[in-house]
Amino acid sequence: MADSSFDIVSKVDHQEVDNAVNQAAKEIAQRYDFKNVGASVTLAGDTITMTANSPERVKAVLDVLQSKLIKRGVSLKSLDTGDGEPKASGKEYRLVGTLKEGLGQDVAKKITKLVRDEGPKGVKTQITGDEVRVTSKSRDDLQAVITLLKGADDIDAALQFTNYR
Repeated sequence: MADSSFDIVSKVDHQEVDNAVNQAAKEIAQRYDFKNVGASVTLAGDTITMTANSPERVKAVLDVLQSKLIKRGVSLKSLDTGDGEPKASGKEYRLVGTLKEGLGQDVAKKITKLVRDEGPKGVKTQITGDEVRVTSKSRDDLQAVITLLKGADDIDAALQFTNYR
């Protein structure tokens, strides 16, 4: 019998991110606490820029954006805001977040080490580019690996499991 396998990837649905940013911009434009503070959120490529006239307002804009991303099913692990502190830029404050896609080499190594140490015996992992292929003779072992990775808190990436066969 052939081995069963699946791929671990980290991808972002750009249409859902675009929709979330648009919804956040509409809410910011309508909310009373954001009137006359120059609050805005924009998406350009893989960069989301949040601006306002005080650091507290920028953090409130980030909170609105995060709630919209969660409602749209986009993991917050795929949004990297650095240290999360707004920077002064002239008379306004800015926070720039970037969308993270693909598994970095360090994250892929962390995943393979976790599967090797805590996963079922007989499960093999292979890093190919920005994804990790997991193979095993038993589909139950693959399900156990998926459960293990979903419960892992120390992996700093939004994981999806594709090509399960």
